[in-house]
Amino acid sequence: MLDIQKLSFGRLVDALKAVAEPTRLRLVLLLARSDLTVSDLTAILGQSQPRISRHLKLLVESGVLTRYQEGAWAYFRLSDEATVSGLVHAVLNWADEADPMIERDSERLDAVRVERARRAADYFARNAGSWDRIRALHASDADVERALLAALGSKRIDTLLDVGTGTGRMLELLAPRCERAVGIDASREMLAIARAKLDGAGIGNAVVRQGEAYHLPVERQAYDLVTIHQVLHYLEDPQAAVAEAARAVAPGGRLAIIDFSPHELEFLRAEHAHLRLGFSDETLAGYLDDAGLELVSLDHLVSSGGETGELTVTICIARDPRLLVAGDTADSHILAS
Repeated sequence: MLDIQKLSFGRLVDALKAVAEPTRLRLVLLLARSDLTVSDLTAILGQSQPRISRHLKLLVESGVLTRYQEGAWAYFRLSDEATVSGLVHAVLNWADEADPMIERDSERLDAVRVERARRAADYFARNAGSWDRIRALHASDADVERALLAALGSKRIDTLLDVGTGTGRMLELLAPRCERAVGIDASREMLAIARAKLDGAGIGNAVVRQGEAYHLPVERQAYDLVTIHQVLHYLEDPQAAVAEAARAVAPGGRLAIIDFSPHELEFLRAEHAHLRLGFSDETLAGYLDDAGLELVSLDHLVSSGGETGELTVTICIARDPRLLVAGDTADSHILAS
């Protein structure tokens, strides 16, 4: 479990006052289950937009909630700050989910989620054909995921960051092993799909945010594992993205890159916006070395079929060596694969 620090008296009073009001407590209960917009919350609570906005503003100022922007939309979620989130979750644990008001809010939230899932499914259906064609050229997703899990080992992950999370598959796969998981993607459409999938899977410890791979909207040196899954081949400057991801890795933490080895399938560049036709082991090792990370393992999964050619998937695991440099033997288990 993450260490929970103490709140100062003033911050404790502010946080308790913030949630000790009926509408604000309802908002916090809802946002403990899902990231939502003002429009979502207005529809669920049946109150005016200005009233909901005033309550949200107070909750943000008290540190109970965090507000973040995705294009024209502002989303709200519970704060990640351990001091405040520990208090808020302790309060929420006392709420009776069978209470008529809480139950009604929950039903309306489910309706919002159903609509979110419908929109996401429509988007996915319109674009699934192109993704399925690419998948047919390389090892199955299940094989890749099994190989990734084997490379990571069984050690629990406190904090996970998934860069270019797309539809959130890495969050689904790894969130059960995490205390907290965050996915970043530039596409609002992909984030909508990811939210719907996380909701459907009942995953409450993972959130997604809009952001760029070159400028991640997260704290530095804070994540035990950072993943970059099938993202680098879309980027103009993959080395810069690896360097930015490395900055988010905690001392002794790991970075996992999953991408294609070099290939000659030009249709991926012409039809599917791939800017890079794969990466050699030497190229990935160079990116990691320049980012100050130490290569741990390289695995390759080769497809057995595909009418237009084959794609080999590379799974690359690196780690931050700073605990090794510090000679901290007490924490050496953290560096084990």
